Amino acid sequence: MRTSISDVLLLSLLSTSAVLASPAPIITKGTSIPLTRRSVHKRSPTDWEEWAVRHRTYVTNKYGGTLDSKSKRASGMNLLTNQGADSDYYGSIAIGTPAVSYNVILDTGSSDLWLASSSCTTCATASGATTASASSNSIPLFDPSSSSTFKNLTTPFSIQYASGEASGSLGQDTVQMAGFQVTSQTFGVCDEANGVLTSPLSGLMGLAWQSLASSKATPFWQTLASSGQWDSGVMGFFLTRYGNDTHSSNEEPGGQFTMGYLNNSLYTGDIDYQGVVSNDVAYWTLPLSSLNVQGQSVSLPTSGQDMYAAIDTGTTLIGGPSDVVQSIYANIEGAQAGTGSWEGYWLYPCSTQVQSSLAFGGQSWSISPADFEHTPIDNTGETCVGAFFEVSTGSSTPGWIVGDAFLKNVYTSFRYSPAAVGFAQLASTATSQNGREGNAPSATIGSPAAVVSSSGGVSKMSGATSVRFSAISGVQVLAVAGALLGGMVLA
Repeated sequence: MRTSISDVLLLSLLSTSAVLASPAPIITKGTSIPLTRRSVHKRSPTDWEEWAVRHRTYVTNKYGGTLDSKSKRASGMNLLTNQGADSDYYGSIAIGTPAVSYNVILDTGSSDLWLASSSCTTCATASGATTASASSNSIPLFDPSSSSTFKNLTTPFSIQYASGEASGSLGQDTVQMAGFQVTSQTFGVCDEANGVLTSPLSGLMGLAWQSLASSKATPFWQTLASSGQWDSGVMGFFLTRYGNDTHSSNEEPGGQFTMGYLNNSLYTGDIDYQGVVSNDVAYWTLPLSSLNVQGQSVSLPTSGQDMYAAIDTGTTLIGGPSDVVQSIYANIEGAQAGTGSWEGYWLYPCSTQVQSSLAFGGQSWSISPADFEHTPIDNTGETCVGAFFEVSTGSSTPGWIVGDAFLKNVYTSFRYSPAAVGFAQLASTATSQNGREGNAPSATIGSPAAVVSSSGGVSKMSGATSVRFSAISGVQVLAVAGALLGGMVLA
């Protein structure tokens, strides 16, 4: 059958009408990515003992403190592996040209970005393989030679952990995350990372301030925040809870991390902001103004570093000065100090529902009993480990490290200028996601709407608009295009 010119014109008009009638996307400079949380109650008591040593040693070293001689027996262990299996929250980034996606821990307690490289022979993998191609379950490793935009800076780089260090050299390349792109981003390319990583994690992205960075590089988020490309100079975190779900899978939906806006559907009321205390910002540090356990107020230091807390998404529990932590458990009947692998932790009857709360100069925020209870120490389920543990930090670092055991109970905002951390009450749309069955998000690569250079230059992608999305893949983009064209996908 022959097609007349009038038929072609009619088809063209119908297609145009379908496009115009389609709802327009919400345009914003803020974007978001889903987080993945790896489950907790799949471990044996022996596994948890090993985790306890690694966790406390890692946090102590991270904040420049020292351990007593008893704890130093386990100095060969490394927390990062166990944090990942317990309650680490990670998102995906893409690096290089062509871009390749990687899962990284999102850590507001440090400031460096680093990845395990393809030359790493000590990087742990789920299957015991040492290269990315050796097993489908192995850690994806960054191959500098596969990226046409990679630049080797030939500068040594190392990050110290409890059992050693992740080390290599610094490089520069294009980094994408949640719809934003930074060109010439400096990061560590590590060829030594023994025991540091487990599949599917390839590295870590620090979300604290530049002054804390071992590389001296401006962190990815800080380059974006200072570029003027965000709708608002904020990052938002919502973290899900699966720790009290004995049927959880190894990977579960973990919540949401946003850059440039806050997802107000996940919280109610106003954000209670408190200013970061230091003029030379490094950690996200707030004064800890009150602590309440089982209805009793716990006395807090009023001077020195022990009155301050670092808000740290990369730490599982809540570390604090020994004398104050001991006072916390004095309010819990049957609590006792841990010994052996549990040195520095405290134990209490699992049947006790511990009510606790923290305040940072403003509103007081409750911690769920489910989060105060970290894990039973044996198969009887009678004795549990509490979320607060004893830690000694360095003389110039905060005495408190407030991690995910607290942050799962609030919506958290990290504000660029003036530097502040804010908390808000979680909405029912957020709390209803705790323990919900669902598929964990997978790492995908989207098209960046804005490109920012590490030196501060900004450019728009040709023809691009900045649309709020969660790492849209190529297949999803094609599906969206089909919807906008009234179901017609043009090859």
